[in-house]
Amino acid sequence: MASAAFEAIVEDFEFLEDWEDRYRYVIEQGRAMAPLDDALKVPATKVDGCASQVWLHPRIESGVFSFEGDSDAMIVRGLIAVLRALFNGLPVAEVARVDARSEMARLGLNDHLSSQRSNGLRAMIERIGSVAAEQA
Repeated sequence: MASAAFEAIVEDFEFLEDWEDRYRYVIEQGRAMAPLDDALKVPATKVDGCASQVWLHPRIESGVFSFEGDSDAMIVRGLIAVLRALFNGLPVAEVARVDARSEMARLGLNDHLSSQRSNGLRAMIERIGSVAAEQA
């Protein structure tokens, strides 16, 4: 059920043998992402439960889900980019059907993120799911 963009990330990860290379890859994904406009960094878009500052700004246009995001931590910015690859462009009704934890586990992230980062990732996934559920 993962998007082609996410599948491309999974394929790239298969070629990266050690975690440090994968970590750098995730950070590069975040660097390539356009920054979130400061006007959108407001309490309503802030994600609670993350060790770093995280903002997600979802949009649903013509029934299609997408979101922008940002963080003050480079690895978290990269995780946002990976989540965007997983969710952006899906019909809003399909967002809730994505098993994001399992999809992210395909990248081996669960074994290498600190517990705080894992909690933050879970909080971002929950926010995405709740926004999509409200609109579905």
